[in-house]
Amino acid sequence: MSRPITPPPGPLPEPDDISANPSGNRLFADVLTVRLSRRTALTGGVVAAAGFLGAGAAGGEAAAAGGARQRRRLLGFQPVEISSADTLTVPDGYTAQVLIPWGTPIRANGPAWRRDAANTAAEQAQQIGMSHDGMRFFPLGPDRGLLVLNHEYADQLLLFPDGDAVMTAEKVAKSLAAHGVSVVEVALRRGRWELVDSRLNRRVTMATPVRFAGPVAGDHPSLRTGAEPRGTLNNCSCGATPWGTYLTCEENWNEYFATDDPSWVPTPEQARYGVTREGYGYRWHQGDPRFDLAATPHEVNRFGWVVEIDPRDPTAKPVKRTALGRIKHETATVTESRGRVVVYTGDDQVGEYIYKFVSAGRWRTMRATGRHPLDHGTLYVARFDDDGTGRWLALAHGTGPLTVANGWRDQADVLLRTRQAADAVGATPMDRPEWIAVHPHTDEVYVTLSNGPGFPNAANPRQPNPFGHIVRWRERHGDATATTFEWDIFLLAGDPAFDPSVPLDAAGMFGSPDGLAFDGDGRLWIQSDISNSSLNNPRTYYVNLGNNAVLAADPVTGEVRRFAVGPRGCEMSGISFTPDHRTMFVNVQHPGEAVATMDRPTPQNPRAVSNWPDADPDGRPRSATVAIRRRDGGVIGR
Repeated sequence: MSRPITPPPGPLPEPDDISANPSGNRLFADVLTVRLSRRTALTGGVVAAAGFLGAGAAGGEAAAAGGARQRRRLLGFQPVEISSADTLTVPDGYTAQVLIPWGTPIRANGPAWRRDAANTAAEQAQQIGMSHDGMRFFPLGPDRGLLVLNHEYADQLLLFPDGDAVMTAEKVAKSLAAHGVSVVEVALRRGRWELVDSRLNRRVTMATPVRFAGPVAGDHPSLRTGAEPRGTLNNCSCGATPWGTYLTCEENWNEYFATDDPSWVPTPEQARYGVTREGYGYRWHQGDPRFDLAATPHEVNRFGWVVEIDPRDPTAKPVKRTALGRIKHETATVTESRGRVVVYTGDDQVGEYIYKFVSAGRWRTMRATGRHPLDHGTLYVARFDDDGTGRWLALAHGTGPLTVANGWRDQADVLLRTRQAADAVGATPMDRPEWIAVHPHTDEVYVTLSNGPGFPNAANPRQPNPFGHIVRWRERHGDATATTFEWDIFLLAGDPAFDPSVPLDAAGMFGSPDGLAFDGDGRLWIQSDISNSSLNNPRTYYVNLGNNAVLAADPVTGEVRRFAVGPRGCEMSGISFTPDHRTMFVNVQHPGEAVATMDRPTPQNPRAVSNWPDADPDGRPRSATVAIRRRDGGVIGR
């Protein structure tokens, strides 16, 4: 079933497209090919499965409706066209309002945004950060709530008036302040969302004190540096707990650490996480020894965790919940089953794995007895098998190969070396596991796999896999705590011009799926993250797909429609809804970054690629949250 597609002469791969996994574990590509060879081919945008997804979600939803009436069409908007314009496009009948762009002061008396990027580090710490990403709306009452959003990274060329050719201690401090999380209260007034000057508004940055909980305690030898633990960085996607807290995920944390010491070499653990002497261009170590791998060797171990933040308590320290493992966490999707809390998370790099954590008991009982549900439980990693089944493999010290005899000291050691532990138990390497979403009616679990360079074997549905796909599974008996599941492919993304087997049409074709969320009606919202080296590039597979977009899919029919297209150079990310589903919040991340086919911003011309959202002739592009509403006040998507 391998379907080679002719590759155009493309750019060099992104860091996430380069595998750091030397385990030799059986690739998902191999598993998938055997699976496809045993059943029907791809049809209608959805894999026609022989197993539990034979009727997809349709069977379950139709049965729930009694089958007596025709199912309402789930996608009720007209799709927007592919675009390469420097604007945000939404369907007819919808409005898009820009809210809290980078640099907005979080309090009324805070420092004003300076369009020349001359705000100081201290001022940036009192302003909305850069590169808006994962986000969650926590309602506080009718038409008001807290928006909690991640700031994944800083484009240092745009962050400073003179760019980042020279890094100083002040520049490093400002970049630290541009990272992290923002908590802000917003309210809907006269049809528009406004920032509220609330005591709950705060920033969590790389300078914020944090604490560790779970098996890897704050005094663990691997975390000792002589300084208090501070900060969270490269915060990508997120989750929310049933007790009302926010989970933020540290993704590409390895990129910030480097050293100029030529004698430094990575340990096997560091190499497995992609830690290198050169780092990835931030050069924070030149202004702060905290990020120098030779000078402060344990600081790097303080990152790679899921961090819990209480949005309603500005005095509460963020807590790194170490029982959920140390990886490049892309998401922390929370669901409940049999009273227990279950957290799904992906490790966003080619050849990495999908994980889930199951609390040791019912979360309400645990909290009532002083045991935190995210500190006590079992972390699992997924193995996908040829026959459409799968198994969750426990990463528990003393089980399987994770023993003292095999060099694993205790559970803390397993969690500090989560990737190596997953290698040891035989997990299935995947093509960049991204966001995970649970269907609100069927409890099926969906994950985006962004793309992959292809592997040196013929057993692959596409070689390479430049467009990515979406996998879904159902836990045994619908119980998220189960250790077995059935899986299949929901959707292969792509452009039919390069792969005729892709059934997506002009109204819904896309590539590199990343963000993923369900609404209350069961629409699956998909956000694309085409790299700027490939965006609109005739030397890549993405020449026909335009800017990054938000799309909606019907899990029953497989229909996909494009809902929004972002401005130039951006990624569409961070999706959340108000409880009435009449406002959708999305993030436009890093507009105006260098795009291979457009231009590259410079200190002299930061607007070379984009001038969104301000269109200020003397300004610069800014990440921002956007509130999307229907003009008639109706439910989004209907």
